[in-house]
Amino acid sequence: MTCWIDTHCHLDAAEFNADRDAVRAAASEAGVGHIVIPAVQRAHWREVIALAHRHGDSYALGIHPLYTPRAQEADIAALRELLLEVQDDPHLVAVGEIGLDFFVPDLDVDQQIWFYEQQIMLARQFKLPVILHVRKSSDRLLKTLRAWPVVGGIAHAFNGSAQQAHAFMDLGFKLGFGGAVTYDRALKLRELAATLPLESIVVETDAPDIQPHWLYTTAQARAAGKAQGRNSPAQLPRIAAEIAVLRGIAPEQLAQATGRNARAALRGLPAFPLL
Repeated sequence: MTCWIDTHCHLDAAEFNADRDAVRAAASEAGVGHIVIPAVQRAHWREVIALAHRHGDSYALGIHPLYTPRAQEADIAALRELLLEVQDDPHLVAVGEIGLDFFVPDLDVDQQIWFYEQQIMLARQFKLPVILHVRKSSDRLLKTLRAWPVVGGIAHAFNGSAQQAHAFMDLGFKLGFGGAVTYDRALKLRELAATLPLESIVVETDAPDIQPHWLYTTAQARAAGKAQGRNSPAQLPRIAAEIAVLRGIAPEQLAQATGRNARAALRGLPAFPLL
């Protein structure tokens, strides 16, 4: 069976509270051999660590830009202490999910930048890669990374320009592609997934978010009572199969390449994920 690495799945999210272990088991049955679970806020750090250990997966620790309004400056000191505690844990692969979101209105930009740059400094201190949230913010993220380089990482859910893609690649980053690439109308994103160097991409679900097109429910349908489909890591092989078609290669070739890329981007991912 083809074996995939989901480089970005929020298995700790409340949407999985009722059936979390079953979701992970279904992913294994579908061919997802390994999952990276990035934390989004201090309250979830310990849960993310426990989940990764329970299922033999990997984790990253950080404060997501959408959670900065509820974060405190003291959380940075707490993150430093926790990274010190777990720095030798082979399940720890990055600082993340961190970054900037300039799409969501009413978020304090200066506050986001402060938390982002403080966490970049921690990544440098602990020589860890980073998992970046990139939403209408590529240029500002790159500005900090050029000033304070890290050991690479992943630009998650990348949706920028080809020029921005190559700028991240030049700094040692891989680019994450997931459910958004399955929409026919996502022409620029699909072109990037098809034409960027194969060694530059990794695959992800961002589950339970960023549903592929077959799970998406329109606002009109939701208003009529139809539930939104929940994304899960078991969807990764089907998402990746669409990327393989765009690139004109076999899914097995894509799985092997993106697995190598994930291991190059993140510290300590297992060489041969086991199902």
